[in-house]
Amino acid sequence: MSADIVMIDDGVVFDGRSAESGPLGGAETAFIGLARGFAMRGHRVRAFARGAGRIDDQGVTWAPVEEGTPETADLYIANRGHRLLDLVPAARRTAFWLHNPASYVMKPRYLLRLLRRRPVVVFLGEFHAGTLPSWVPTGGRRIIPYGLTEVFRQAPSRSAPPPRAIFTSNPLRRLDWVLERWADAIQPQVPGAELHVFSSLATYGGGAADKQAQAAPILARARALEGQGVALRAPVAKAELVAALLETRLFLYGGDPGETFCLAAAESQAAGVPGVVAKSTCLAERVVDGETGFVLSDNDRSGFAARAIALLTDNALWRRQHQACLAGQRGLSWPDAAALWEQLLP
Repeated sequence: MSADIVMIDDGVVFDGRSAESGPLGGAETAFIGLARGFAMRGHRVRAFARGAGRIDDQGVTWAPVEEGTPETADLYIANRGHRLLDLVPAARRTAFWLHNPASYVMKPRYLLRLLRRRPVVVFLGEFHAGTLPSWVPTGGRRIIPYGLTEVFRQAPSRSAPPPRAIFTSNPLRRLDWVLERWADAIQPQVPGAELHVFSSLATYGGGAADKQAQAAPILARARALEGQGVALRAPVAKAELVAALLETRLFLYGGDPGETFCLAAAESQAAGVPGVVAKSTCLAERVVDGETGFVLSDNDRSGFAARAIALLTDNALWRRQHQACLAGQRGLSWPDAAALWEQLLP
C-alpha cells in the first residue's frame, strides 16, 4: 500500500541530483538513497533539504526546507537535527534518523523535543544503538543499516590489481595515522606501491574554519609523500569512485570515534576490495576479520602494516578475500532498506 512519506534535512546544501553530480557525505548519500528506495517501492516521497532545487528526481519531489514543509504525512523522517522534530506536526509517525554517535542528543534542547514528540529513533547498527542510554525518552528504537548505491553492489570479479591502496574518507578521520603507517612501514616494504587518497572537506560542504585548519596539515602531508607513492586526489562522484575501486587492491582506514556505519568501508567491501581497518567503533561490523580483510586494535601499528603488506603482495590471500567480499558484503539495496523502514508505518 502506498504511503505519504516526508523526509527533511537542514544540514549542507544538496538535493536529489547531488548523488551523481559530485562527492557527497554519507548522511546525504543515505538520505537520497532512502528517498529513492521508497519511491521505487511505490510511495509518495517529498524530500526537503537546505538549498534544494525544486525538482523531481527518480520519483522523489524535492524542495528547499526554507520555503516551508507539510503539516502531515504517514511517516515523517527528521534527519539528524533536533529542530526538525517540530516540523510536520500532524505526522502519523515520526522517526528521528541518527547518523552520528548519540552523545550529541544528551542535551536539554534535544531531550525536551524527544520527550514531547516521542519519535522512533533509528540507528545504523548495534554499536550505534549503544551510544544512546536506555533512559532517553523515545517512541521506540530500531536498527536499520544503510543501503548501498547499486554501482558498488554490481562490481565484477576480477584479477588481482597492482599494489594500490585507497583511502576515501574525511581527512580528519585518522588519515594522518594511515599516512604515517604507509610512509614508515608499508611502502618501504612494497616497491612500487601506491596509496590513492580521495579526501577533502568538500564532501562535507567545505567544513567550518576550524576543521579546515585541522585538515590543512594532514592534506599537506599527503602531498609531501608523493615520492612514496601517495597520490592526493579530490573526492569524486560515485561512478568515478567505483572505477577507482576496480583498480584498487586494498582499502585502508584507521577508524574514528565519530564513526557509526562507515559508508566508505561498506562501499569498498561491496565492490570487492578487502580492507585493513582499526576496529574503533563500528568497523568490525563492516569488515569480517580474516575473511574480507583484517580488523585490528586502534593503535596496532605493526599489525596494521603487516596485514596491509600481506594483502598488497600475496595474490592468493587477496583473491580469497576479494571473493569473500563479493559473496557476503554486497549489503542492502536501497529498496531493501526502505522495506525495513516500512515497518515503521502506522
